[in-house]
Amino acid sequence: MSQTPSILKLSEIVSLCKRRGFLFQSSEIYGGLASTWDYGPLGVELKNNVKNAWWKTMVWGRDDVVGIDSSILMHPEVWKASGHVDGFTDPLVECTDCKRRYREDHISSTNTEDTNSPDTPLVCPQCSGSLTEPRMFNLMFKTTIGPVEDTASEAFLRPETAQGIFVNFNNIITTTRRKLPFGIAQTGKAFRNEITTGNFIFRTREFEIMEIEFFVDPKDADKWHKSWIADSQKWYTNLGVNPQKLRLRDHEPNELAHYSTGTCDIEYLYPWGWGEISGIANRTDFDLRAHTDSSGESLSYFDDKTGKHIMPYVIEPTFGTDRAVMTFLVDAYSEEEILSGSGKKESRVVLKIHPSLAPVKIAVLPLSRNENLVPLAKEVHETVRKSENITGMIQYDDAQSIGKRYRRQDEVGTPLCVTVDFDSLDDKSVTIRERDSMSQIRVPIANLTKELRNKLE
Repeated sequence: MSQTPSILKLSEIVSLCKRRGFLFQSSEIYGGLASTWDYGPLGVELKNNVKNAWWKTMVWGRDDVVGIDSSILMHPEVWKASGHVDGFTDPLVECTDCKRRYREDHISSTNTEDTNSPDTPLVCPQCSGSLTEPRMFNLMFKTTIGPVEDTASEAFLRPETAQGIFVNFNNIITTTRRKLPFGIAQTGKAFRNEITTGNFIFRTREFEIMEIEFFVDPKDADKWHKSWIADSQKWYTNLGVNPQKLRLRDHEPNELAHYSTGTCDIEYLYPWGWGEISGIANRTDFDLRAHTDSSGESLSYFDDKTGKHIMPYVIEPTFGTDRAVMTFLVDAYSEEEILSGSGKKESRVVLKIHPSLAPVKIAVLPLSRNENLVPLAKEVHETVRKSENITGMIQYDDAQSIGKRYRRQDEVGTPLCVTVDFDSLDDKSVTIRERDSMSQIRVPIANLTKELRNKLE
């Protein structure tokens, strides 16, 4: 078995996701809606597994983080206090010829003209037409609450989940009696009316975030910022992401958000180049002070040791859920040349994804649809599916030849296949096949679930 040397194309990932039920274009029967995607049967399993793995590590695996699930709709004053109404903008330029619109900073990084000179005009990447002067464009989606549409009923779909944590700071302190340092974690949807989208699910207008607001004594902020950068990167590598395809990039001063004194991105090397998958920011005390001033309610922390109130600093590790899904898919994708049972060379596509993330944990495969095999195969499937030793989707697959079914399960990343053959009728044993090595072992059905659990761990 050898890995076929090739440069992965984004189109190959998109094709796999559509063909195997990971992702579909939203509203496809109506021609689709740009930059919106629906997670299919395997996609939703993968996405949920990613979120569960993150929660298990970042919340359950620590004694200094608790969770929350705040509302998407919030009081409009929240977004004024946070600076999003006035400052959550991107520079918009429009081509005077083809009328396409772009973020000016995205044009600057991809323009084919000589950009060494600051006087060189930017041109449209599509048609090389001239561009308008940039104007600032607010990225928040507006909506209205109630039956009357007026300014009094105006609201916004949240562009980030963080503010739901900040406005609940006192509630969390009161109910959990937490002491600094501690964090509040949340996963959920956010919405940004991006000027330019693309690269599949990498940049969309509706997306999901996994993030923590970690509250610390201001004098300890730098230490905790570095700690969370290391822990965030470790989360990806512990789940199998190739560390050679990860890098850290500190934001330049002109890149920093209005609330940040320092932000470090974790970037992954995608088929089109490096892209941000996580950002770890030092938000200082900007948000707690802003909401204190705007609401009139103090969001300070009383330090029992000093007997004084302090305004904590906030370290914010943010993970894009959809970008994490894409990272795990791209990183796990492999094309290999193998020898078939008859000795012929053939290729297989395999997702070498971490077992904890795999959408299908185990597939039970009867050697054929023979009437003598099917009852035992279904009995084995039920035994595995109902076992308390194994958590996750267990699939029964009897369509096409056994070889094609192995290839199909390889392609969706199923770590283990259980094959029920004619010998199983006599010896009450089955074959476990491993995805990556394709090695096989014979196991008594009575010991099957225990053996499967050990291999998945």
